[in-house]
Parts: sequence; structure tokens; C-alpha cells
Amino acid sequence: MTQALPKIVTFDEFITWIPENSGSRYELHNGEIIEMSQPTGKHERVKGYLSAKVTVEFSRLELPYFIPNQAIVKPPQRESGYFPDVLVLNDDALASEPLWEKYSTVTKGTSIPLVIEVVSTNWRDDYYLKLADYEEMGIPEYWVADYAALGARKFIGNPKQPTFSLYQLIDGEYQVTQFRGSERIISPTFPDLNLTPEQIFRAGQ
Repeated sequence: MTQALPKIVTFDEFITWIPENSGSRYELHNGEIIEMSQPTGKHERVKGYLSAKVTVEFSRLELPYFIPNQAIVKPPQRESGYFPDVLVLNDDALASEPLWEKYSTVTKGTSIPLVIEVVSTNWRDDYYLKLADYEEMGIPEYWVADYAALGARKFIGNPKQPTFSLYQLIDGEYQVTQFRGSERIISPTFPDLNLTPEQIFRAGQ
């Protein structure tokens, strides 16, 4: 579980407060500094697998994309800052990001072709908080990899089962398509990607 620290802070205070080499990870959720729990081995396997597959694909297409290690996503209208599990950035768009060079922070959806969250015990952050903020920012594609079926039934169905949810921004709103088992994931950003939920979730075993 995540643990909240009680003081309400601004994003500027948060970005200068983040301790270096502390061994802990923090996010800012509407002014609250949240200490993130250490992810499980399965979580990190799924994250690493997705990072590798996406990197191979944008490299093959010779797109100006890269996956940073510690970049922050800041919704412009909120005192929040997130460290997504996998963040794909468009290097060509970063010149217009005011916080990039000093704080490796992005605030514009046009800088982010794809963002990925691997669901853990704080699943509400991925399905409620970040979903709404990523949509408002205009991030065109958002993947939610729920390998342990932790999300609520209204998000992943009943009975609950491991589900890959792909949110595509259409007319300013996310439309979700869900994939399970051996279904091929259809990604608008990477239409030739040959990937199934079964392959992704097997990586976490």
C-alpha cells in the first residue's frame, strides 16, 4: 500500500524536495506527497517486458521516441506529479516543455505518444486518478496492464480476470478497448505490434 505524508505542497515544492538516492519513490497526488510501495518482482517483469517490446517497435520504425528512467508527468491544472511505469516520450516535442531540461518533467500530451501503468495494490490510482489526468492532458494512448486482476469489476469485468485495457483518446475523451488471453492487442500508436495479453502476463510469472 502507499503511505501519504500529511503536508499539502505545491508541485514546485515537491520537485525540489524529492530526495536523491533515498531508496524510496514518491509521487504527488493533488498536493499530497505519496510514498510508493516497493513493486513486486512480477510487476517489474511485466514492466520490463513491455518496455522492451515497445522500444523494439519504435526503434524499428525509426521514430524519435525514447523511454526515460525517472521522468515526471505533471498534469498542468493540478498539483500532481507521476512517475509512470513506462513513459514513451517524443524527443522532438521536448523543446516546448518548460520543465524538461531542469526537472525532466513533461506537462503536454503532445510530448507523450504512450503511457503505461502496470496495476498493483494501489489500482485506484491507475483506473481513476491517472486515467482522468492523462485524458485531460491529451495523451493519445494509455495502457493499463492488470496482470493480477486487481481492478474493480466495473473496470475489468465479472468474474475478474487478468485484463489489458487500451485507452485511446478520441475527440478529447478516452475510449477503452480490452484484450484478454491470446487476443492480439491493436495499438493505434504501434499498429504492427504483435503482442497479446497472454505474452505480457506470462512475463510476470
